[in-house]
Amino acid sequence: MDLMVAIYTLFIVVLVVFLGFELISKVPSTLHTPLMSGSNAISGITLLGAIVLVGISETQISQWVAFAAVVMATINVVGGYLVTDRMLDMFKSKDKSK
Repeated sequence: MDLMVAIYTLFIVVLVVFLGFELISKVPSTLHTPLMSGSNAISGITLLGAIVLVGISETQISQWVAFAAVVMATINVVGGYLVTDRMLDMFKSKDKSK
């Protein structure tokens, strides 16, 4: 039974990676910033879920995996907002008085 679960999980991961790559590669650059802001909100939800999992984990390995999820989600949220902010700075008007 465990082998079937592992195969099913691997299939889902491969499918998600393939679909994610196909979808992201077809996004025009004008839509990149709004989509990144939306995905940052989703990553924030992921971060909250990972924090909850750290608190309710019963085994050592599940605590480490949940902690790794917290770290990766935090990096994704912070990095995404920094990139979004930098991209939005490109659209601000330049101060010509300097």
